[in-house]
Amino acid sequence: MENSGTSGGVDDAKTATTITLNIKFSGRSIPVSVSPNSTVKDLKSLLQPLTNVLTRGQKLIFKGRVLADGMTLRESEITDGAKVMLMASQGLHQGGGPILKEAPTRPILRETAHANPKGNKRSEVFIGKGHLDRWKLTGVIALSECHLKAIPDEVWVCGPSARVLDLNNNFIQDVPVKIGCLSSMQKLLLSANDILDESISWEGVVSLKSLTVLSLSQNYLTMLPSALGALTSLRQLHIASNKLKSLPIQIGLMTQLEVLKANNNRISTIPTQIGDCNSLIEVEFSSNLLSELPETFSNLQNLKALHLSNNGIKSLPRNLFKMCLQLSTLDLHGTEITMDLLRQFEGWENFDERRRDKHQKQLDFRVVDSTAFDEGADKN
Repeated sequence: MENSGTSGGVDDAKTATTITLNIKFSGRSIPVSVSPNSTVKDLKSLLQPLTNVLTRGQKLIFKGRVLADGMTLRESEITDGAKVMLMASQGLHQGGGPILKEAPTRPILRETAHANPKGNKRSEVFIGKGHLDRWKLTGVIALSECHLKAIPDEVWVCGPSARVLDLNNNFIQDVPVKIGCLSSMQKLLLSANDILDESISWEGVVSLKSLTVLSLSQNYLTMLPSALGALTSLRQLHIASNKLKSLPIQIGLMTQLEVLKANNNRISTIPTQIGDCNSLIEVEFSSNLLSELPETFSNLQNLKALHLSNNGIKSLPRNLFKMCLQLSTLDLHGTEITMDLLRQFEGWENFDERRRDKHQKQLDFRVVDSTAFDEGADKN
């Protein structure tokens, strides 16, 4: 009876256009619809954004046997409703680890003089007239690691005299529209707080036309608005360790942007308009869900450092080395790009020479052999 049932299942698979599989991974079941003519490697590619495990780090097991990449699901006798186990190799996750991990990690808070001595309650810093006078005189409002749950009202009193607002590493959730009253603000630092999409007034933030540095890393943002493009004076944008899935196409309007750090998110595509950010010097996209970069990346002729580790990237823009003549740092750890592939790109030799020169100038004794390429590309 069991044999006839199995035979019937195979016959069904021959006629089915799609089958549904249940992938067992990390204590949960992931339903996936796929053609029975798809290869096991195709299935792995489908699972990559769902599990954050790179294809080369996936081992699929069906009825006690490891599935070979080149075999089709039909050839592997996998039928509709089959249960397939996914085992992940350590160190081959992208996007900051398995998708089950939810919240970014907050740095350890230092205890301040105003903290409860027992350490079991969060106290807020006392702001006196002396603080206000100093803030207005220097233009710098320093309130990092003060256990704040909200931006103090005294901040708004500073108005146009404020140039720097440092609220890093607090518990702030609400960024109200009145942030716009700090009209001369140049640096707004809000990393490691509890900011959600609905709790930040982008209307207020983008009204800060003199803003050159915006830091929102280690929060809970899932999107950035198109209005972000209004910050045309911005030179540094720090948005790492959020839950972002994409970047707005209006990022191309930020032609003064020099540093973009968006690592440890869930970004799967980058808009082609990033090629208009011709002032970019350093770009950090490590630990995301990228499978490719837009060809317009080659337009970034001032680019010196590009970090792409722990992504599913298999190739690079074909003119990257040819056009980006200042590029000297390229981090490809945890990707599927090989040395053989890199050597095929036009301009590789010149890039490799710049990379070697940079290493030779660095007094870093951890580098055993400065002539060996060790930015993460496989040697074979």
